Amino acid sequence: MKIVISPAKSLDFETKLPTRKRTEPSFLTNAEVVHKAVKEKSPAQLRELMDISDKLAELNWQRNQEWTTPFTPKNARPAMYAFNGDVYTGLDAYTIPTAKLGKLQDTLRILSGLYGLLKPLDLIQPYRLEMGTHLAVGDNKNLYEYWKEMITNTLNDELKDGELFINLASKEYFDAIDAKALKVPVITPEFRDYKDGKLKMISFFAKKARGMMVRYIIDHNVKTLKGLKGFDYDGYRFDAKLSKGNILVFTR
Repeated sequence: MKIVISPAKSLDFETKLPTRKRTEPSFLTNAEVVHKAVKEKSPAQLRELMDISDKLAELNWQRNQEWTTPFTPKNARPAMYAFNGDVYTGLDAYTIPTAKLGKLQDTLRILSGLYGLLKPLDLIQPYRLEMGTHLAVGDNKNLYEYWKEMITNTLNDELKDGELFINLASKEYFDAIDAKALKVPVITPEFRDYKDGKLKMISFFAKKARGMMVRYIIDHNVKTLKGLKGFDYDGYRFDAKLSKGNILVFTR
């Protein structure tokens, strides 16, 4: 099984790490090319490019100036412990037993505007660069053009015939994959909550549920579609009536 998720804007480079295990990003050389393009942007240009506040623009300009290779444990941090958004709250990476890290490393991939495709233990340095940012990189007019073929080819190289491929990423990030070119079908879980008597997709809960589903897969060593449908964390249950084709709907 392979799973893709989105990164997070919020970062944590302070909490004590539960393991010394780490790996180097596969696309670090390509990330340097992207970084060169974004490093040239002034704080004012970053503010406009990313639609962020002056304070965030200044912070990320500083990050861009300090970003440097090679990555080491002193200047970088494994991705799954560095990202700190709702998905990662659901994943709760710090409590994953070290015996499970090999399985997670083999199963999970994190899509990234700067790094392309990350394994959980790949080292990263602080950054902010969403995949949808209209940043030209060389002859590519945006990050999708730059990354799509590389990411898709890498996933195909990793995927075995008939292996389950689970999309738990946002549309913004999943669009960096050429889904039609993948050699296996894409299974996309959706999470809906009852609110005011109606069933709705609530962003905060859906993001957290994506992380919880990754954790469920790792906790229970899920390998089959039937096993995936057994996801029941935090009150969610598979709804066969609402699910259609490769869209699996979970409600609570």
